[in-house]
Amino acid sequence: MNPETGLNSLGFAKSPAETRVVVAMSGGVDSSVVAAYLAEQGYDVVGVTLQLYDHGAALAKKGACCAGQDIHDARRVAERIGFPHYVLDYENKFRESVIDEFADAYLAGATPVPCIRCNERVKFRDLLETARDLDADCMATGHYIQRKTGPDGAELHMATDPHRDQSYFLFSTTQEQLDFLRFPLGHLASKAETRALAAKYGLSVADKPDSQDICFVPNGNYASVIEKLRPGAADPGEIVDMDGNILGQHQGVIHYTIGQRRGLGIGGLGDPLYVVKLDPETRRVIVGPREALSTRIVPVGEVNWIGDGAFEGPAREVSVRIRSTRPPRGAILRPTGPRSAEVELLDPEEGVSPGQACVFYETDGTRVLGGGWIQPRR
Repeated sequence: MNPETGLNSLGFAKSPAETRVVVAMSGGVDSSVVAAYLAEQGYDVVGVTLQLYDHGAALAKKGACCAGQDIHDARRVAERIGFPHYVLDYENKFRESVIDEFADAYLAGATPVPCIRCNERVKFRDLLETARDLDADCMATGHYIQRKTGPDGAELHMATDPHRDQSYFLFSTTQEQLDFLRFPLGHLASKAETRALAAKYGLSVADKPDSQDICFVPNGNYASVIEKLRPGAADPGEIVDMDGNILGQHQGVIHYTIGQRRGLGIGGLGDPLYVVKLDPETRRVIVGPREALSTRIVPVGEVNWIGDGAFEGPAREVSVRIRSTRPPRGAILRPTGPRSAEVELLDPEEGVSPGQACVFYETDGTRVLGGGWIQPRR
């Protein structure tokens, strides 16, 4: 307990033993360390792992969260540390809320980010409700992001380690969810600290590799998954330039993404060409010079706002991130409706793709103000 505030480390005015925490356990090192760390402090820890897709297929695939091996690993951690652990079958919810939309978005020429939808629609909605049903005071995850207490309540901030920061994937967290969530790893300076803690607790997952792929996409082969989900998705079509001249043929729009240069199969045409637009209705892949990728105005929909005050109002200066791998950059945010906006990038960016997220941050700060989904340009 903090003698100055009278609160425990999770912010409750009672002892850790009286504070129940549901830990979302993927079977990886991060969430395993969270569970062990909280149990060591004396909290009433309950581990929950979600089975999200076919268990048989999952057993053969390592390095993806919530697969068969990962369920086994989470259970072993719970047994070693000594807290209850449950596996919940969310396969139908996951397919309806995440996988089906992923396939449909690709078919519509977008580049979706299913990990965000999983957090939004499964982990922070359905699993969070389960945590409440278990009479938990809060739910903790292994995400690298910080929850801080501000003058108006809980705030979301980037992780201390910029290389591990996962704020891009959590922009759709609502204020109500944030009040219930805890992120014990967000303040750590590096992933090495997490692995050191795992070794200290004697966890079998201490050296387990990080997952790299989307969990239900083996080896990063999106097209093969979409073809199975949506037969006929790989219908061939034309590759054309920005004037409509036919340059070649392709074997399905789903094989291409905005900004792609390699693998177009139309070499020997002079200056390098890039995918600048996908038109699923005509099954056309439109290519052009690199400068055609440059984007300054980004339309955004489904906005989630967790900044101060109302979202709608005058334009405001923010920083935005439109790729998880790029740092935030200056922009002007202009609300155009209750959940829509126009984002003007102060410096144009290449490869802005519909279906990706545009995440808002305070200027020259770490606070996440929300974000939305990039819409097709008309």
